[in-house]
Amino acid sequence: MNETINDYLHFLLIERGLSENTIKSYHQDLAEFANYLSKEHVDRFKDVNARIILNYMKYMKENGKARNSIIRFISTMRKFFKYLLRFHYIKNDPMIKIDTPKQAQHFPSVLTTKEVDRLLNTPDTNDKYGIRDRAIFEVMYATGLRVSEMVHLKMDNLHLEMGIIQTLGKGDKERIIPIGTQAIKWINFYVSSSRSKLLKNRRSDYLFLNAHGGGLSRQSIWQKIKHYVALAGINKDVTPHTLRHSFATHILENGADLRIVQELLGHSDISTTQIYTHISHEHLNQSFNKYHPRA
Repeated sequence: MNETINDYLHFLLIERGLSENTIKSYHQDLAEFANYLSKEHVDRFKDVNARIILNYMKYMKENGKARNSIIRFISTMRKFFKYLLRFHYIKNDPMIKIDTPKQAQHFPSVLTTKEVDRLLNTPDTNDKYGIRDRAIFEVMYATGLRVSEMVHLKMDNLHLEMGIIQTLGKGDKERIIPIGTQAIKWINFYVSSSRSKLLKNRRSDYLFLNAHGGGLSRQSIWQKIKHYVALAGINKDVTPHTLRHSFATHILENGADLRIVQELLGHSDISTTQIYTHISHEHLNQSFNKYHPRA
C-alpha cells in the first residue's frame, strides 16, 4: 500500500503539478488511513469497501478529529480512488457510496486594528532581528500574503518605487499586489540596516533571512507571531493566517469591493472570499448596537 501511495504522490507532483504543501496534506491522510487498514488486517486497496471507509470515519470522529478534517479525508479518498480506478489498481470505486458530511461553518480569527497596532509595535527595532520581524508583520498586514508566499518573497519581487510587489500563489499563479507606504518604509529600513548583517557576506535571493543568512521557514514565522502575540498581551489564537484574515476584513470594513479583495487574496473562486462578508456584517451589527440610540 505504501508503494501505491508513493506512486500516487509522484503522479500529483509530476502530472498534476500540485504544491509541496498540498501533497503533504494528501500524504498525511493516506498514511493515516493505510495505518488503520493495517490494524484491520486489510493489506490491499482493492479490498477496501464502503463499510471500511465508514468505519474509519467513525474511528476518526471517536478519536477527536474535527468535522472539517473528516471532510478533507473524504475529498482525498475520492481523488485517490479515482486514480486507482483509472490505472486499474482496483475494479470498483468504494467512494461512490460515501456521502460528504456538511462542512462546519468556520469564521476565521481576526485582530482589531488596535490589536494589529500592538503586534506591529512589539518587536524591538533597535535590534536587527526586531527590525526584520517588524518588516515581516508590516508586509503581511499590508498585502494579505500567505505565509508560504512570504517565505518565498525575493528581492526581485519588489517594485517599491511603483508601490507593488509580485508573488506566486497557489497553482503558481502570479499576482501583483499594491503595498502601502508604512510597509515600504520598513522594508527599506530592514534592507538597509539588517539584511546585510544577516547575510554575513553570503548571497541569497530571499528578502527575509534567518540568523544563518538563509530563507525563513513557514514554521519560524509561525513561532515568531506566537512569541510577539504573547508579548503584546493579545489573548487570541493568532497564526500567520490571522494577519491575512485581518487584512481582508479591515479593507472590506472600510468600503473595498469584494471582487477587489478576491484579487488581492488570490482566490480563484469568490465564494472563498465571501466568508469575510459575514465578519464585516458582524462589525456592522456591533457598530449599530454601540452607536444607535435605540439599538
